[in-house]
Amino acid sequence: MPTIDSLIPERGAPDTAALHAHDPDALARYVLDVRNPWWRRRVCVQALAGRVPEARVLALLGRIQDDEETGEVRIALLDLLADRAELLPWLRHDARSEQSSYGMGDAILKARGLLGDRAAARELATLGFSPWWRRQQLAEAGLMGLVERYGAEAIVADLGEDRPEDRAFAVWMRYRGGGDVTPYLADPDQGVAYAAHELATDADRLRAHVDEASTVEAAVWAVLALHRITEDLENTRTLDEHLGRPRVEVHGLDEELRRAIVHEYGPGCERSSDPRWRLEALCTEPPARPDVTEQTARAFAVLAAAGVAPKPPVSCGEHERQGDGTYYVIECDGEDVLVSTLGRFVMSHDHDHTARLPLEEAGFRWIDGETADIEVTDLDVYYFGSRRFRDVDTLLFYWQD
Repeated sequence: MPTIDSLIPERGAPDTAALHAHDPDALARYVLDVRNPWWRRRVCVQALAGRVPEARVLALLGRIQDDEETGEVRIALLDLLADRAELLPWLRHDARSEQSSYGMGDAILKARGLLGDRAAARELATLGFSPWWRRQQLAEAGLMGLVERYGAEAIVADLGEDRPEDRAFAVWMRYRGGGDVTPYLADPDQGVAYAAHELATDADRLRAHVDEASTVEAAVWAVLALHRITEDLENTRTLDEHLGRPRVEVHGLDEELRRAIVHEYGPGCERSSDPRWRLEALCTEPPARPDVTEQTARAFAVLAAAGVAPKPPVSCGEHERQGDGTYYVIECDGEDVLVSTLGRFVMSHDHDHTARLPLEEAGFRWIDGETADIEVTDLDVYYFGSRRFRDVDTLLFYWQD
């Protein structure tokens, strides 16, 4: 019989079929031996699904409760043993809120939900309202554990609707019960309204809601939900015109900048964004994007002719040695000139750089400090772990590792 080490090689995928056929007691003993590599032990835990040796349960529960154990192994064991009611007192202890292992706190909340701990509902709802998909999935599992045990109405009542995350859960439960979620399109929290528009399925109800909505934003969410269902762009544009082409006005943001930004970020903006940005992206024609190779070569030639000793252009990802974004970098006498891929925009963080005049004379648009600082409000964009609105500088010259 092959060894566990051979079935979980250091390089390459583990032989999951062979592991699931392997002696479960041998797998459990391998997990319990902390001298074995944690990443192999975690795979062994996963291979024990549905066949945990009863004689090893107490010791495996001990691994979960040992703060010195590797977090990934503890989390895998929590998934494996989530039906063990004897674990609940430990899970509910106040000390569990002080867990420092990455992901352990979320896994504990999920396990509490699966074991029927209604006191975990509020924290699970908050976790489910997270923008991170993995955290949403953990919360969903825990909340559904509660719903299956007590019923949706009981958990919705436990939570109430004071917090946005509680209302988002209520939307989800109403949808699962076949109810009408369109009233939530007018929720003051855009994240809740976004969830409602994602779940709305009644096209006739949405058409009616366009005119019945109590706010412009609610009407726009209805149009967006209808577009998601029908994919009828002509009708979406007709409804946009019917609503008066609602837009988020941003002082100082001219049409050239606006079109470049809205078509780059509007379609995939964060759920907390004003829905009018999404509708504008659908209902306006995108600007012509430059040929990046031609544009950067032309900028380089202009700078070379101006005598500022430019180095060859490189992408922002290459310049930063990782990631990607929306600009190229041309280093000139130790100062970088940035060339956007979203249009004819160029800038330097030395706003008085000698490159400005020759580039402007060649048809480029120099983004000065005042323009760079314009905040494009209510268009929330992910940037280094934060989701909020950004300034023109960040949006035209965006880099993410």
